[in-house]
Amino acid sequence: MAELLAVALITVLAVISPGADFAMTVRNSYLYGRTPGLLSAVGISLGVLVHVTYTILGVGLLIAHTPSAFTVIKLIGAGYLVYVGIKTFTNRTQLDVDLSDGPVITSGQALRTGFLTNALNPKTTLFVLSTFTQVIHQDTPLWRQIGYGLFMSLAHLVWFSLAALFFSNDRLRRKMLRKQVVLNRVIGSVLVGLGVALALTPSAT
Repeated sequence: MAELLAVALITVLAVISPGADFAMTVRNSYLYGRTPGLLSAVGISLGVLVHVTYTILGVGLLIAHTPSAFTVIKLIGAGYLVYVGIKTFTNRTQLDVDLSDGPVITSGQALRTGFLTNALNPKTTLFVLSTFTQVIHQDTPLWRQIGYGLFMSLAHLVWFSLAALFFSNDRLRRKMLRKQVVLNRVIGSVLVGLGVALALTPSAT
């Protein structure tokens, strides 16, 4: 029971803490509407499973004890965040999205954006690694480890789906679209800042 509570507490705190995944959900929800926002949330939850899978298979221990391997993952994820952040910051196009004509990005694009944001996010890597290596012990049954991993994914899905529903609200969304250039700069700056901060984070754990 103590192990379960520890996993639940760490997961909730990690999910609700602001990060690249939250910024990406806000971006896709207010620019493109509810469906792309929700699909981004689904992609984020699937991205968590990537980290859970390699951690359970033991690759997580390799990354935790091999700074060069972690550095590669960290720099790839940081580079992706900086790239998306710069694109968002420099986007001066005033979008006037009419949802009656369907989203202006495909379902696959929204899903892929959310997935890559978390699959390449070192913050999620550290979150999953720390949970499995510090809270879960070697004698923890495999089925329970899988259950914890699914819980982490589900928690991300619920939280970011709620964020997508909130930021895609018609009235709020119209107000945000009128200020989208400023919002793009804010979100873009956050993404770039996160990417740079992650790139500069020491690889040693």
